Amino acid sequence: MKNPNISKVLKAYRKLNHYSVNDLVLKLEDHHLPVAPKTIYGWESGQTQPDADTLLTLCKIYNIDNILGTFGYNDTLDDFFLSGEERRLVMQYRKLPGMREAVKKLLEIE
Repeated sequence: MKNPNISKVLKAYRKLNHYSVNDLVLKLEDHHLPVAPKTIYGWESGQTQPDADTLLTLCKIYNIDNILGTFGYNDTLDDFFLSGEERRLVMQYRKLPGMREAVKKLLEIE
């Protein structure tokens, strides 16, 4: 059964990482996974899906840690994606509870 989130997530994360399709081809080649640009377009349009090994490699390239959640296998919002930098910011925010009020004030949340 195909997961329709896979194509959306792969395209969104490629763009979040500022990679062109050709950049991704080169990165996959670095991981000994030669693919044609046409294959990537197929993944991102939902025509096909990468095999499990390739999907895990793409997650590594895109710095996706929460693979199941990112691809919609939990209660997270489908259109809510965090880049690697955003994820690190959230993790630091959680580690420093004493700074939360300052961060909220800086971001004009309260």
